[in-house]
Amino acid sequence: MTDTRAHFHGELADLEQTLLNVADQAEQMVQMAVEAVCLPDMDLAAQVVRLDVKIDQTYLDVHNRWMQLMALQQPMAGDLRMMSVLLHLNTTLERMGDQCVNIAKMAQVTYGLPRSETIIAHLREMGDLVRPMIRTGVEALVRRDLDEARLLPAMDEPVDRLNRNMYKEVVECGPDPELLEWATRMMLVARALERIGDQVVDIAEQTAFLLTGDLMEFNDDAFSGGQPLGG
Repeated sequence: MTDTRAHFHGELADLEQTLLNVADQAEQMVQMAVEAVCLPDMDLAAQVVRLDVKIDQTYLDVHNRWMQLMALQQPMAGDLRMMSVLLHLNTTLERMGDQCVNIAKMAQVTYGLPRSETIIAHLREMGDLVRPMIRTGVEALVRRDLDEARLLPAMDEPVDRLNRNMYKEVVECGPDPELLEWATRMMLVARALERIGDQVVDIAEQTAFLLTGDLMEFNDDAFSGGQPLGG
């Protein structure tokens, strides 16, 4: 029985490490996707799409391994929470990769259109905010650090603000139809970056669940502690 449980915990640790590697890859993809839009660079955009195929493959592999562990081991208590977190994390990271692809595709469909340097700077700022969020979310999970996880909503707030304010920059492009077409697509890029920020907050919430057993919703009003769902 001891050997069986040791094997189980080894498999859990391996699944977690696989997903942490995916999170590192997602962080790199955010940078590549933003650069693909801002330069623009079609080779980078294509590379983001290719990397997402690998994330999708890993998603399926992790899901199958998770199902096998659940069926064979029937985990309880803290182990069951860890299983739940890993399943949730697997889905969240797969969706994060999808958002990077959405950004890369905007680089492709707007190639050759006139551009606004103000909007490009706006998007670079959002990317520069989102990438450290991913790193903080991953480190909070690795270190099982609830206080670090609670930092994420505050880090996400300026990303939300920049996304909300993007429309003002787009309106300025109104007199030029081609520039407006490009700018309208850039609103979708900003939205994708905002969604990635939300997904990182979701990872922080899962870290809190792992450590406390409570499903918490972190939000701007209560990011210092989180609010238990249903409470």
